[in-house]
Amino acid sequence: MSAAKCETGWGDSLSTEAVPEWTDYPTPLALRAIDPPPPGEHKRKESSPTMSSKLAISYQHVTKRFGSLAAVDNVSLDIAAGEFVAIVGGSGSGKTTLLRLANRLIEADSGTITVEGEDVRNVDPVALRRRVGYVFQSGGLFPHLSVADNIGITPKLLGEPAAAVAGRVDELLELVQLDRATHRDRLPEALSGGERQRVGVARALAARPRIVLMDEPFGALDPLTRDALGDDYRALHRKLGLTTVMITHDMTEAILLADRIAVMRGGRLLAQGTAAELSSSSDEYVLELLRTPRRQVERLNALLPMGGAA
Repeated sequence: MSAAKCETGWGDSLSTEAVPEWTDYPTPLALRAIDPPPPGEHKRKESSPTMSSKLAISYQHVTKRFGSLAAVDNVSLDIAAGEFVAIVGGSGSGKTTLLRLANRLIEADSGTITVEGEDVRNVDPVALRRRVGYVFQSGGLFPHLSVADNIGITPKLLGEPAAAVAGRVDELLELVQLDRATHRDRLPEALSGGERQRVGVARALAARPRIVLMDEPFGALDPLTRDALGDDYRALHRKLGLTTVMITHDMTEAILLADRIAVMRGGRLLAQGTAAELSSSSDEYVLELLRTPRRQVERLNALLPMGGAA
């Protein structure tokens, strides 16, 4: 196992269920050179046994305005249970607003949003947020609470007995490979960026959600940690049968992690599909986003010596 994997790798134990959490942050990303996906790669993702035809989240003609600005403008998007969807776009594209509408951190002006078949307008917003996990950039941890208290806060709010909460905390610390004795009582300020993010993921999973929302979850991490943590979360997504919706500015990250990519600009959904499907889009902005990873690879190939360790 590499040093990066030891720092960010996650273990193999946990029951498969799901529920809980809160809000966010954003930033750039670590540059990762990528080659085109191997033949059948997207087909492999789409045929994952954890995915189903049942919808986890559905947006139908959803609009959200802030004054005269339409942050989300008549967007329709369906996300299947077990699917990993990345929503990509520049700053101000509306992607974070769209994410927050799903758990009513923001209320839609019009349209319909359903989560696991329920219209979110008919669900208590607090109860909704406790059954949908939310991962923020930099972990979004409460600075005055210990690691254990951060992870256990949602089960505690749900009224679980103290012994059950403590057991769940230990289970999750093991899952994200943080040593209980070393990390349980630490405050967030004593953690590295990768450790904070792992605690943030553990907290989002504490009440066993089936759906996890992620807003630029890896953006503030160093390149090695970000690369390993993204891969490890993808494996965790598959292992637990989660539905994941991830916001990112970076098309490379979206291609590497997601089953499907939705591209937003100016509040509108321009296109959605696998990278291969998006490559046939007629929208120039979508094509420009797809060209970016290839340009980065070309520049890296020109700068890095052939046959070197890199």
